[in-house]
Formats: sequence, C-alpha cells, structure tokens
Amino acid sequence: MAVGVAAEVKSKLSVADVVGESVSLKKAGTTYKGLCPFHGEKTPSFVVTPHRESWHCFGCGLGGDIFSFVMQRDSVTFPEALRTLATRAGVEIDERTKREDAHQARLRQVLDHAIAFYHAVLTQSNAGKAALDYLHGRGFTDETIAVHQLGWAPGGWDQMTRALGTKRDVRPDELVEVGLASPRQGGRGGVYDKFRSRVVFPIRDQNGHAVGLGGRLLEGDGPKYLNSPATPLFDKSRTLYLIDKAKGPIRKSGQAVIVEGYTDALMAHQAGFDNVVASLGTALTPGQVALLTRYASRIALAYDVDAAGEKAGTLGVTALAGLIGQLQADTSGVKLEDVRVARLPDGKDPDEVVRESPAAWEAAVAKAKPLVEYLIDHHADRFDLKTSSGRIGFVEAVMPALREIADPLRRDEALGEVRRVSGVEERVLRQVLERPARNPISLRRSSGQGGAGAGGPGESRITADAVLSSPDALPIHDILRAITPVESELLRLLLLVPDQQLRVVDELGPDLLPSTVARELFRAIVLQRAPNDQGVHPPFQWEGLLLSLDDETGALARALVAKPGPDPRGLVASELDYEVARLLIELEDDQLRERSDYNEAAQGEAERAADREAIERLMLERRQINEARLSLDRRRDQTRLLTSHRR
Repeated sequence: MAVGVAAEVKSKLSVADVVGESVSLKKAGTTYKGLCPFHGEKTPSFVVTPHRESWHCFGCGLGGDIFSFVMQRDSVTFPEALRTLATRAGVEIDERTKREDAHQARLRQVLDHAIAFYHAVLTQSNAGKAALDYLHGRGFTDETIAVHQLGWAPGGWDQMTRALGTKRDVRPDELVEVGLASPRQGGRGGVYDKFRSRVVFPIRDQNGHAVGLGGRLLEGDGPKYLNSPATPLFDKSRTLYLIDKAKGPIRKSGQAVIVEGYTDALMAHQAGFDNVVASLGTALTPGQVALLTRYASRIALAYDVDAAGEKAGTLGVTALAGLIGQLQADTSGVKLEDVRVARLPDGKDPDEVVRESPAAWEAAVAKAKPLVEYLIDHHADRFDLKTSSGRIGFVEAVMPALREIADPLRRDEALGEVRRVSGVEERVLRQVLERPARNPISLRRSSGQGGAGAGGPGESRITADAVLSSPDALPIHDILRAITPVESELLRLLLLVPDQQLRVVDELGPDLLPSTVARELFRAIVLQRAPNDQGVHPPFQWEGLLLSLDDETGALARALVAKPGPDPRGLVASELDYEVARLLIELEDDQLRERSDYNEAAQGEAERAADREAIERLMLERRQINEARLSLDRRRDQTRLLTSHRR
C-alpha cells in the first residue's frame, strides 16, 4: 500500500459511520453514545466524538480513532486495519501491492478450487465412500463435514491436477506454488498431486481464508498426517486449525484450549466447545501463542499425554514457561498470564473424550493444573523419588521451568512444592536454581543492538528531500495530518533526542496517544528500548527502528525527522525537561477535556430524566474533573517556573 494514506482515509471516513456499523449509536449533543462492543454493559458509556475523530469507552477505558476501532473489533494489526479502511474509502493502493494482492487472491482461489474438488469427491462420488464411512465412524456429522468442507484426495497420481486444469483452468505451476502438487522427478516433466489417499482438512487463517491443507492417510505408504508445505499463503508456525471459528468464543471465554490434531478440534466444535484450536500436530510455537494472545491471555493445553508423558516436552509445554516469563517482562502489551494443562482420563485422545463424555472433557479443562504444577507432577511420575538418582533426575528436570518464572513469589511457591514432592532440602534446591542452566530454554528475544546507525538519526541522511524523494512517500504535511500536533511534537523530540525516550516510556503508555499510527511508532520505540535480561536498556538505533516498522508507520517516522521547524537537539537540558513535561501535560489535559465533555452530556441526560442519583454522582465527578484540571494548571505553572529558574 502506498505510504501516507492514513490521513487521507481519516478525511474520507466518518468515525461515527465506521463505528456505527458495529455499534448502535444515539445522538447526544455533539457526540454519539452506545453500548461498548468490547465489554458487557447495560448503561451506555461508549462515546464517539466526530470533531475529535475519536471514540472512547469510559467503562473499560479503550479508545482511539477509526484504525484502533477496527483493530480492536477484528483483532487485526494496524496495516490490516489500514488496508481495510483504505479499500472502503477508495484510497488508491500502489501498483506493486495491487499485483501482490492479485497474486495472493489467485493462489487463494486455486486453493478454494482444490478444496471444493476434494469435498465433492468425498460427498458425491463412490471413490469417497470409504473416507465418508471413516468420518462417520469417528462420530462426525454430515453438517460438520459440510461446514468445514472436509474432503477426500483420491489415490491417483494426478486426478486433482487434471480435474482443476480441465474445469478451472488452473496451471501446474500454480498448484506447485500453493503446495498442492510437486514437480515430477527424472526430467519427465509435469507434476503430481501431493495429497493422495488422504482425508483432507482445509486450514484457514483467522480471517477465514484458506491457506493450506492437512491430510490424514487412510491407505498406502507415507506419513500418517501431512500438512501443506510453506507457501506464500501458509506458515505453519503462525497458524492454528479452526482459529477462524474459535477466535470469537476464545475472546468471550477469555481462554483458548489447544489440542494436537484436526479431529480433536473438530469434535470439540461439533460438541459445542468452540474455543478449541489445534496446533497442527507440532510443538506449540511462539507465533501460534502470539496469535492466541490477540484474543485471550489464558491458555489450556489438552494434548493426548500418554502414561509416560513423553509428549509434554515435545509439544512445547516446558518451553511455555520461558515464554510466560518473557512476556511478563515485556512492555509490548502482549500478555500471557496463565497456562494450564488438562489431564485427560485414561490417556485418551481429546476427540474420544469429547465424543464419549462431554462432561468429562469439560471437567478436565476446568480442573486443568497450572503449568509448573503440572510439570512437577509429570516429572514426579517419571522418576523414582525413593532413590538418590531419581531425586537428582527429578530436580534437574523441573528446574529449567522454575528458572523461567519471573515473579519471585510464584517461583518461591513452586520451589516449596518441589521440596515437598522430592524431599530435597530447600537450601540445596536454591543452589541448583541459581546454578547456570545447562540447556536454557531458547525463547528469549535477542538483545544484540550493535551495528551501524546506532544513536539518533543523522541530519545529513534524513532530510525533507530524502523523505519526499521516496517513491512511496506523500508530502510530509499530508503524512502528519494523520496524528495530532502534540503527538507530532512529542514523537519528533523522541526520535531526535533519544536520551528522553526512557523518561517518556516510564510516564506514558502507548494507548494514551490519540492516533493509532502514533501509537504504533511509540510502541516500536518502547520495544526497542526494552531492558535485556540484566536490566540494561540497549542504545537507540534509528536504522533498526525503521526495519521494525510497517510502511505507513515508517513513513511517519521519516516525516517527523524531516519536518521543518526548530530542532530540539539545540535545546539545553532545562528546556528539554520543560518541553517533555509540557507535551505530557497537554496529552493529559486532552483526556480531561474528553472526560469533561462526556460528563456534561451525561448530566444533561440525567437532568432530563430527573435521575437525582445519577445527577449527584455526575456532579461529584465534575468536581473531581475540575480539581484535576486545577492540579494540571498548577503543574503547568510550576514547570514554567522551574525552567525559568534553571535558565
């Protein structure tokens, strides 16, 4: 997409119209009110303010502009929200991106044609009867088979290739690119079907677009389960089976349940447990966890763990302890607060438990044990704790997970449980805990920040001419119309004077900035300056920051640096202190004005309804707002006074 389009999109789309598609809004003076779509409420506290181009919920605290609303509503990233709204606004997308989008759309079409072919073979031909009987035998209904478009890949070498080539004009190279076919070896030319003699499970992304296939072998040689290879559409490490159906229920319940295989997830959905997804039979990846944290911060693992428990390590259970610790110390807003492990009865597959006893499944998930507690129990079963070697093996097995617990209180509780189970003295356990890990969990984010370009952006390299000469750039002032003047001043100062970044990071959360693209840039600065494992903040890197940004946010960063005007690098320390304090006060004052406007409109409604209780509550709130504004004015005056004395 061409950069610098956020301001143009905002100028063409009304925030009331965008929000009004999802929220029933009622006019209230110069604003609109409605019930917040992001938390349950009976009294409207969700306000849209057209002249600010903003929305805010005074119940749950969420707010922002049209981009942040679509991001929150659809659980998408800023670039995805920008693309959605640009399309609606009729804002032009550049030719390169148009070609890329057209190619991706064609690949999805090819995949959809294949899914339709496989589904028709399963449900409408004699060739698919055995597979259909297999699925019915596993307990799947015709409705489930139809809704999820399950299919059957026949056993011939090129039946799908020939059918799609003849009926859908699909080329062999397209089938290879989308992972459905492989080139023939030995110089014979042509391609052969990758999926043969398999029940086919279409895999979709969170938006419901087909991205790949999973296949379960019923006859012949080959791996029992086969996934599509990596393609321009499919990255297994960032994909979860049934996430498109499960994301809403996950958000509503606050918890995602993860199983291993397709049939496990399908049976759960068929039985009404629709917050279940499958990890495609692999170890759970950070990308999959990151996807889930869009919708919930709690995860329950319900893998088929056999008596020996060997799968616990291979399916990412232990590694999640490291990921939890990493995210607890992270300032990005991505949170993973709780991971539990469900112990299924008699080592059965999840789909068996759901089919035979839905109540047993529900109980297993409800009684799932916290991750570290589960690992302690799991390793206690593996080792003979009556022997010295067994106790040593047990302690060595559980310590990697304990080392990754960031909260010292939780770590102490876990250590006490290890002492209770093993009988090993706490003094000895602490010595083991403090010893460097032999095989540390390798999920930590790299803290290396070396290389060229460290420090603030150079004047000679980043200029207005350099920004405007970029083929994707719009004029600087057009780009900056997407954010407020206060945001522009603050972010420009932080980019040009990196020494002020950590101070502002400590005082301001990204979501307190009004504009989404400003939030994205500030959040990227926060991430780059996050402390490493030793608590040391890395130096700011201009080049590194640009590499981490999407095109639109990168254009904003360049435009801010190239913007003509006074250069904050020429200010003395006291002047910098004043500027930062002034800008933070202005942001706080804007929030108070928004709160004051809401209070005034609510008082008017309460007076018309003669609701004395509401009137008294709102008048008290009005006094508190006035006191806060007086306090803010005093801080503003004090800041000016201190600055003048330092001069």
